Amino acid sequence: MKTDFEFLTTEIDGHILTVTINRPEVMNALHPPAHAEFDEVWNEFDKDEDLWVGIVTGAGDRAFSAGNDLKFQAQAGGKMEMSTQTGFAGLTSRFNLTKPLIAAVNGVSMGGGFEIALACDLIVASTNAKFALPEPKVGLAALAGGMQRLPRQIGMKNALGMMLTGRHVSAEEGMKLGFVNEVVEPDKLIEAAKNWAKQIEQCSPMSIRATKQVAYENFNEPDLEKSMKAHYSAVGELFSSEDFIEGPVAFAEKRLPNWKGK
Repeated sequence: MKTDFEFLTTEIDGHILTVTINRPEVMNALHPPAHAEFDEVWNEFDKDEDLWVGIVTGAGDRAFSAGNDLKFQAQAGGKMEMSTQTGFAGLTSRFNLTKPLIAAVNGVSMGGGFEIALACDLIVASTNAKFALPEPKVGLAALAGGMQRLPRQIGMKNALGMMLTGRHVSAEEGMKLGFVNEVVEPDKLIEAAKNWAKQIEQCSPMSIRATKQVAYENFNEPDLEKSMKAHYSAVGELFSSEDFIEGPVAFAEKRLPNWKGK
């Protein structure tokens, strides 16, 4: 895994990759050069067979990400050109990643920053986290998936209650609404996120990828029977994997499985 990035840092702990947005001077707001670095990181993560779970967080204690770097955009003549096809932080338009991602939200998670978190599979938030899609207040719209993902995750009325007002939502309310999985004190945030990651790490990565793919692609087919009969590539890969054999054998032998992730 490459480490000499300008706008992010990486850390590997076993099969877990932690990626930290490293622009605290602008509350971890992102601009095209940062998006390009994130695109590269997630491409490497996707290809690396030894990396099974990803965590994304922000540097400092003020912000996960304040979203789009509006000052950079203004200096660029107001243009909002995206430098990659994979969207905000290389994630919001990345639809083929079957490895699970956890957002460890430390502080402000606004606009594109909230859309990054929504693009992750789990959200662990510190007590000082604040979430919002405030784009309508400045004549914009949450076009990096926020308007699609939030209603799917918390229901239309709850989502519109946030999106039509641009209001700020606390971590505690986020958990009640259903888009936050756990709320912890700021100094326990990364520990909590890694605890979730390590629980996932105990499962077969092939099973996890199949589970994630089916959970999301299931929405493509409203008919339940057709959805259950549909072809999912990660399920086929699970059936032909070493893990598919190792799991039942380990259970029969009353030992912990030795997952290969292939």
